[in-house]
Order: sequence, then structure tokens, then C-alpha cells
Amino acid sequence: MSNNFRRSYKFAAKTSLYLTLFMTIFSAGFLIFSGLFSMKLIVVYALSCFIFSFLIIQYRVEFFIYKKIKKIYENVSLLSSSTLDPDKMTLTDMTTLSREVEKFAEGKKLEIEALQLRDSYRKDFMGNISHELKTPLFTVQGYIETLLDGAMKDKKVRKKYLTRAAKGVERLIYIVRDLDMITKLETGELRLNKENFDIIEVVQGVFDLLEMKAAKKNITLVFDTDYEPVMVYADRDRIQQVLTNLVVNSIKYGKNDGTTEVMIENRSKNKIIVRVSDNGEGIEEAHIPRLFERFYRVDKSGSRKEGGSGLGLSIVKHLIEAHKERIFVESTPGLGSEFSFTLKKAKKSGKTANKSRVA
Repeated sequence: MSNNFRRSYKFAAKTSLYLTLFMTIFSAGFLIFSGLFSMKLIVVYALSCFIFSFLIIQYRVEFFIYKKIKKIYENVSLLSSSTLDPDKMTLTDMTTLSREVEKFAEGKKLEIEALQLRDSYRKDFMGNISHELKTPLFTVQGYIETLLDGAMKDKKVRKKYLTRAAKGVERLIYIVRDLDMITKLETGELRLNKENFDIIEVVQGVFDLLEMKAAKKNITLVFDTDYEPVMVYADRDRIQQVLTNLVVNSIKYGKNDGTTEVMIENRSKNKIIVRVSDNGEGIEEAHIPRLFERFYRVDKSGSRKEGGSGLGLSIVKHLIEAHKERIFVESTPGLGSEFSFTLKKAKKSGKTANKSRVA
């Protein structure tokens, strides 16, 4: 055989030869035993067996095994920045193949780690939602059982416990309502009623609503009222909810005697940016990527003294993204935080209204 004879051919020829010898000997023995032995018949049979076996084995090697290896190589080559030409790949080029497979495996390892991280987040979410629902349920159950055990007879105790049980039910309704809103936003069932409106009026309305809440912690609400009307195109009620959630969050985690400030700036010709900042305790950088997750809390102590559903920031993010806008977070521990989001400026052609389904 020549030096250029391919390895696959050698393998097929050797295997066919062994198979032919075995089948020829077996067949010759059978013919001798039957009294039908013929040398010419045996030679024709041997040649036919060899050719047939060679073609079948070579086909399996050349068009099945080799093709599979080349396909793997081409696939992993697409996942790397290698400049190698897949058409020049040979069966003996195992070093190159190994290198490409290692790169492919490294990419898959990163994907697996990402999936494991998501699974960890999922477990945290399930644990948090279980806790958020369980706490008010147990509170209501405790007060009702106490009343049933005899406290019902005392009018003052009855009123006190029923009031607390009602607050527990209100908290449950609050959590379920917020979860329902997020679900509708994610599935595209929540409609946005977009219109032109003055964002200044919305900010002032939110401040009026939360003035008493801020006063309890002696927090000053700061907003420059000298702004001229700033018209934007969005869902007024949803943007009011965004601002309310951000200001409530700022008050909730702000320092006593601190400040919460809202500013409105031009971001571009067609956009404005609304900033809500405070001088509170701030947020560690490690927590910022997960701030908008449902029920995620920076404080891992499990304390719920600040109340709320744990869904406020998640709703904010979903509502802003439903408007196809962006939200940003900047925070320095010990100095405070700033949440900002963009809005589209209204066109000057007059008021328009448009109901659109969230995509």
C-alpha cells in the first residue's frame, strides 16, 4: 500500500480481510460437509465478501464517524475567535480539536454557573415570598385564636386585636396586589394609558401625599417649585406610582432629620431625567445589581420593621421598562442614594391619549 493510503481505508481493509477469512473458512467447511465444495465458488465468495465488507465498513468510518468529528469541530470553532479554517481539519489534528473543545467546555461552565446562580436567586425568592405571606397570616391567626380562647369578652381587647388582625389582612392584600401587578407587567396584560401631562404637578402631588409620613422622621422633602411646566408623554397614574414608591423608599430608609430631594433635568432633546435622592444610610455596591428583585432586602437580618411588601422597587423597574425607559441607581454607603429614571418629552402638538399593551 502507498504512503498516501488513508488510515480509514487501512482500517476498513484489515477489518474486511479478517471478516472475509472467517466467513470463507466457515463457508468452505459447510460446503465440504455438504459435498458441494468448489474452489471457484469459494474464490468468488471470498472476493464478494471482501468487497462488500470493505464498502460497508469504509462507509461507516468515512461518512459517519469522520463526519461526526468534523461537525463537532465546526460547531466549537463557531464559539471561539479562532481564525482556523474548519475545512483544513484532519482526523490527526487532535491538538487543535482539543483546544477548541476546551474553549467550548469553558463557555458551558460559565453557563452552568449562571444557571446555578439563577437557581440560588429562585430559592431566595421562594423563601422570601413564603416569609412575606406567612408573617401576616400567622399574625391574623394568633389574634383570632386569642379572641376565640376568651379574649372576645373584653371589649377593649377585642377591638385592639381585631384592629391588628385587620392590619395583617391589609398587608396580605397589599402583597397580593403588588404581585398581581408585576405578573401583569411581565405577561403584557397591564395596559398603559399614555397621555401628555405635567410631571411637576405629579411630584408636588406625591410630596403632599407623603408629607405626614416624612414628618414622623423629621425628613425634609425638597423640590424646586420654580420649575415651569415640564410636559411628558407617559401613563400619569403609573409614573405617580413610580415616584411614590421611590420617595417612600427614601423616607423609609432615610436618616432622621435628613432630606429627600426630587430634581428634574433635561437629558436630551426628547428626554428628561427625574432624580430622587437622599442622604440616608446608602447601599453597598454588592447589593445594587439585585435591588430590583422581588422581595430582595439589603438587610438579611429578617427584620420587617419597616413594613412594605418588598415589591416596591421591582414594580418601579417594571413600570419604567414598560414605558421603554431606563432606571439608574447610584449609592455611597453612609452618604445616601439616588434613583433616577428617564421619561419621554411630550410633543407640542397638543394632548393625545393612547392605550397600549405592555410588550
